[in-house]
Amino acid sequence: MNKRIFKSQTLDSGDVPFYKIGTFGKKADAYISSELYEEYRNKYPYPKDGDLLISASGSIGKIVEYKGQRAYYQDSNIVWLDHDNRILNLFLKAFFQIVKWNGTEGSTIKRLYNKNILNTEIILPKIKEQTAVGKLIEKFDYLITLQQRKLEQLKQLKKAMLQQLFVNKNNKQPILKFKNFRNNWREYKLSEIVNLEDNKRKPVKATERIRGKIPYYGANGIQDYVKGYTHIGKHVLIAEDGANSVDDYPIYFIYSPSWINNHTHVLTAKEEILSSEFLAYALKKINYAKYLVGSGRYKLNAEILKLIPLKIPTMNEQKYIESNLSKIDKLIILQQNKLTQLTTLKRYLLQKLFI
Repeated sequence: MNKRIFKSQTLDSGDVPFYKIGTFGKKADAYISSELYEEYRNKYPYPKDGDLLISASGSIGKIVEYKGQRAYYQDSNIVWLDHDNRILNLFLKAFFQIVKWNGTEGSTIKRLYNKNILNTEIILPKIKEQTAVGKLIEKFDYLITLQQRKLEQLKQLKKAMLQQLFVNKNNKQPILKFKNFRNNWREYKLSEIVNLEDNKRKPVKATERIRGKIPYYGANGIQDYVKGYTHIGKHVLIAEDGANSVDDYPIYFIYSPSWINNHTHVLTAKEEILSSEFLAYALKKINYAKYLVGSGRYKLNAEILKLIPLKIPTMNEQKYIESNLSKIDKLIILQQNKLTQLTTLKRYLLQKLFI
C-alpha cells in the first residue's frame, strides 16, 4: 500500500490526483503537491507500471491497472501485490475476476484484509499458458469495452433526440423539426388527454403470488412473473411512490396483459388525440422533482399527476416521432443483448480456464 496521506495534506486542485476509495476507478476529487508525491514515491512502496490495484473496502475487489500515470492512492483501502516473475499481471488480472478470497466465504465482507489476500491459493500454469489465458480474457475485456461504448453512444443519442424533438415550456415547436411538420404544438393538462386506470391495480405479496408468464409491475418495473392480470392493452406506467430515482423517473410503455400493483399509476391515452407510445416518450421529458410530495419516500399523487401540463403535436407528427425513437430503442436492445452475450461468454471462459 502507499504511505498514508492525511486530509491536511490534500488539496482541492493540484498536480497529482489522490484517489480515495470513493473515487477509485473514477475521477479524483482531491490532490497532493508534486513535492509530496515525489518524496513519498521515492521513500515508500509505490506500484510499478502494470501492477493491479485492488480495492480493499467499499466495492471489494475492484481492479484498476496502474499504467504509470502520476497519481497517489489511499493507504490500506487500495493495495497491490508485489510479486516475482513466476506470475504475469496479465494472468493475475483474469484470476482476480473470479477469485474467492480466503476467509470470506459465506459472509458479506466489508473489508478485505492482507491475510485474506495473502492466504488465497492460486494454481499457476507455465508462463506460456498464463500468457494465452490472459490474452484471451484481455480480448474479451476489449470487446466488452467497445460494446459498452456503442451502447452508451446510442443512449446519449436517444437522450439528445428527446431534448430536441419535444417542445419545452417556452416554445410551440421543437428545435429539431421533421420535414412537412410545421404546426404549433398544443398544451393540455394530462387529465384532458389520458384516462387514469389506477382502480384496477392489485398488490399481491411475494409469498402469495402464483408463478406464471405475466409480468408483475411495481414502481421500478417488472418485479416478478405471475398468473392472471389486472390490465390488458396499451398503457403507460409511471411510479406513484417508491421510485429508485428522481432524476430518471420510472416510466414504462406496456402493450400486453400485465399485473400492476399499487405503487405505479396506469395511464391510457385518449386515442383520438394521443398515441400511447408518444405519451411514454413525452413523459420522460418532464422534471418530476417539483411534483413529488413527502420526504425520504417521495410520492406522485394522482390529483397532481392529472394537472401536469404536456404539449403535443398532431397525431401524424406524434407517429413520426415515436417511430424514429422506437428505432433507436430497438438498436439499444440489440446492442444490450450483444453486451450480455459477451459478458456471459467471458464468465463461462473464466469458470473453465481456472482450476
